[in-house]
Amino acid sequence: MVYLAALFINKPDASMGTTLLEKIAMSLNLPFSGLRVLDISQGIAGPYCTQILWQQGAHVIKVEPPEGDWGRNVGVVRGQHSALSISYNAGKQGLCLDARSVVGKDLLRRLALQADVVVQNFRPGVAQRLGVGYDDLAEVKPQLIYVSISGYGADGPYAQAPASDSVMQADTGLMFANQDTDGNPRRIGLLLADISTALYAAQQLAAALYQRLSTGSGTHLEISLFEACAALQINDMAAFTLASGRPVGAVSAPNGVFPTANGQLSVLALNDDQFARLCRALDRPDWPSDPRFQTNEKRMAARDYLHKEIALQLAQAPSEVWVARLQQYDVLHAPVRDYASVAAHPQTAHLDMLQTIEQPGVGTLRLPGLPGIKGRQAMQPAPAIGQHTIAILSEAGLDSNEISELLNSAVVKQADTAEVTEPA
Repeated sequence: MVYLAALFINKPDASMGTTLLEKIAMSLNLPFSGLRVLDISQGIAGPYCTQILWQQGAHVIKVEPPEGDWGRNVGVVRGQHSALSISYNAGKQGLCLDARSVVGKDLLRRLALQADVVVQNFRPGVAQRLGVGYDDLAEVKPQLIYVSISGYGADGPYAQAPASDSVMQADTGLMFANQDTDGNPRRIGLLLADISTALYAAQQLAAALYQRLSTGSGTHLEISLFEACAALQINDMAAFTLASGRPVGAVSAPNGVFPTANGQLSVLALNDDQFARLCRALDRPDWPSDPRFQTNEKRMAARDYLHKEIALQLAQAPSEVWVARLQQYDVLHAPVRDYASVAAHPQTAHLDMLQTIEQPGVGTLRLPGLPGIKGRQAMQPAPAIGQHTIAILSEAGLDSNEISELLNSAVVKQADTAEVTEPA
């Protein structure tokens, strides 16, 4: 793989040296080695986008207000960290900055103009009020790649509407797509709206960097959760139109989760050949020739009967017996696993999928990084609020007197040693 980062990344200001972490990333020859990213986003979509860039070698400065990213207080929380804030900020350099003051705004702007990429996910208009809107920055630095992530977009009737993952799952059809057999809409038990937006943002950002390689010009990427969630559902939207309304349930039969003597198995057949193999695995030689089951359409009509029979049969033996049998006949299936079982999956170890993070104040975590072991760096702990403030400001060209004044006036904050090294 040829890495082009060195060709399109702006050289940092003369006042800025190369940090140790940047040197490590460069030594690994990662795709975004040397790329400087200023992350002023909070929550999930923006932070995960920049965390993906970090895994690919970028140097990411995470800017937080004195109270911290709101994601630190959502979900499972331990101390000043949450599962969410660790997952989506691992490896970043942490700067605590109060941008409500004139001095704070000036400092934020200074840092933004030293970056190759700025990512923010405020409501439309907030970044402009902070002095770091795209137009103001691009006037000085036209090669800047600037990413704005919002709920519904920069303008329009819903531009200022509050948005969250659950709101988006309802408002874009995700809950409708996940309705149960009685037609009740259900939230998908994953932050899918935010996560998908982060993935789309990271992909478009990479494309913008590639475009800058040939044009020399930056761009303003405006990405909304609303659009990202809709893009995820392109197939379901097409099916909805073709069927004059979305059919409830699976697209094939049999297709379901069935209890065994000691667990649950997902078992399905998508076509006639797969159904024939399932029949052999279950020792049902009469089913393939039964007129009720000779096409998927007919099997869909007989779904309740098929599922009842399969459920009765699978309940007679433990999952291990059925897995071996289904594997023998190459049937689509999988045990329903919790995350401990996923960690123990033989393929997990083979792919070296989980990485160990020693997170101060939390302990040892085993978490997945980007898919594929090449082109990424090993996961590192997420920063405490302001963990690297002094180092970041020094690298940005501020002298010790300037930094002391900022600390004394509470415009910035450096994390206490205890916050960085506190044992779990």
